[in-house]
Amino acid sequence: MKNKENSRQMSARESAAITIRAFRLLCRIYPGVIISMIANIIWKALTPYVGIWFSARIIGELAGGRSPEVLKSLVLLSLASAAGISLVGGILGRWADGESRRTWFAEEYLFVDKNLQMDFVRFDHPETRRLLHDIEGSRRNSGWGLPRLLWSLQDLIAPVFSILGGIALVISFFTNRVPESAGNWTVLDNPVFLVLLIAGMAGIPCISSLLANQGGKYYAMNNAKHSLENNLFSWFCFKGHDRAAAGDMRIYRIDKMCMKYGFDRKGLFSSQGYFANLARGKVGLLNLASNTVSHIFTLLVYLYVCLKAWAGAFGVGEITQYVGALSNIAGSMGQFLKVWGDVRNNAPFLRQTFEYLDLPNDMYQGSLTTEKRTDGDYEVEFRNVSFRYPGSETWALRNVTMKFRVGEHLAVVGCNGSGKTTFIKLLCRLYDPTAGLILLNGIDIRKYNYQQYMAIFAVVFQDFKLFPYTLAQNVAASGQYDSEKVRDCLLKAGFGERLEEMKDGLDTYLTKKRSDNGVDISGGEAQKIAIARALYKDAPFILLDEPTAALDPLAEAEVYARFHSIVGGRTAVYISHRLSSCRFCDKILVFSEGRIVQQGSHDALLREEQGVYAALWNAQAQYYV
Repeated sequence: MKNKENSRQMSARESAAITIRAFRLLCRIYPGVIISMIANIIWKALTPYVGIWFSARIIGELAGGRSPEVLKSLVLLSLASAAGISLVGGILGRWADGESRRTWFAEEYLFVDKNLQMDFVRFDHPETRRLLHDIEGSRRNSGWGLPRLLWSLQDLIAPVFSILGGIALVISFFTNRVPESAGNWTVLDNPVFLVLLIAGMAGIPCISSLLANQGGKYYAMNNAKHSLENNLFSWFCFKGHDRAAAGDMRIYRIDKMCMKYGFDRKGLFSSQGYFANLARGKVGLLNLASNTVSHIFTLLVYLYVCLKAWAGAFGVGEITQYVGALSNIAGSMGQFLKVWGDVRNNAPFLRQTFEYLDLPNDMYQGSLTTEKRTDGDYEVEFRNVSFRYPGSETWALRNVTMKFRVGEHLAVVGCNGSGKTTFIKLLCRLYDPTAGLILLNGIDIRKYNYQQYMAIFAVVFQDFKLFPYTLAQNVAASGQYDSEKVRDCLLKAGFGERLEEMKDGLDTYLTKKRSDNGVDISGGEAQKIAIARALYKDAPFILLDEPTAALDPLAEAEVYARFHSIVGGRTAVYISHRLSSCRFCDKILVFSEGRIVQQGSHDALLREEQGVYAALWNAQAQYYV
């Protein structure tokens, strides 16, 4: 749903200000596109008048002197100019087309860069996600926002130069007067006619564009409906290609629901849908009225120009020049006003875009260098840490106090929602505590350089992602990598047997869409690759958040047993509600309702028979025998 601020109407001044700001942004993110576009537009706007001028001269000569030499020269010059215009136009068009292909990537990068630079806590906030969703829906489904501005710029610049070129050709129309010998026809030189013509050139395009813009407002006002329906249409109509959904599609006949969005004649975009009814109703009538008004003006221009020619003010050849120029001027004025109306309709979407791009970063970045100790002597301390997510009244963590040193293997266990993942997010400083302190070697982690602090962690998140790149690129998280190191990490993570089966080895794409030898991997294999990626980073802290959820308990225990020997002197923090990893850990933290309710070794906690850990272990013990 479009937010209330975006739906508020903007004044012409507000629209102009935010459009100018957006134009500056476009110039910054793709200057080549703007320069090539303007050059191409100016050329296209002015060159038609060259043909009009030569046509007028040729027709005038045919109606007058009929000199073969003059006609020959005019025709040859006309052909030469047309060829030159076509050649230059082709070069400019190719330049502009090549540059324009960068716009999608540049615009995507603008938002991706903002997302990556934004504080995680703000990016993860529901309001931020909703705002980005609205912007993306408007931008991709309807073209509102920055894409519409780029299109509008082309349509705004062209009429300006078209008007200037037309004025140069019609000056003589006003200076050529009807001769006195024409008698009563000299009334056509009366200033009243000149005023009426100028008023018509200004007023009628205004009326025409106003009518067209009123129709355009309906589409802007219904953008939220348009985006929602477009998303549903895209999702359902292409779901039949989704291999992962193929089973459900057949068992539950979801294809019937998909067909509804593709063939329902009353759907939003269908022949009896909302927008079709608009086109047959209000919007259609407004567009009809707009075109009718434009054609009435063209008729009046023809009448006035032909009457002045009939009265002897100029020859028949100039009729083509003046009618063409005056019609172009009026049409260009109408086009300019129509596009300006479109720009005003687009301004609220630009405001929404800048609302997102202007979101501030409130998290303190710090300046201390993360200490690189040769003895590996690090200590992490949570001192009375409490945290609740923005907008929530419930504490995700409450008064958590604990210490652990680098080299220790720590397990964090508890039921779903007990605070385990929140503990990791705070440790990695994706969030800052609501209360309390987290210390690294006795120093508040907020004082460390943010990027350097993040670099000491290698994390396998619960919802980790692999990408449709090669296996090696996924492990190294880079296009450049050490092949031997990649292979070693995969072997340590238990991926060796699967690697041997891959025809392209480390260069195997993790999707069949990129290569014939590409592979579709299972959930368990994906988790092993994610673990290998964490190993490849070679960070002093390795954090595993439910990293083996896709494995059966025995396979999970095997991975953890191997991983325990791999980690060596580095710190490993295992987060799980399955306890196969805990037997290999130096210390276990047991979370319940956001608090640490127990901590100690596996054997010590089992001796506390009434404790949470013993209850969890006994409930799962059948899987670990």
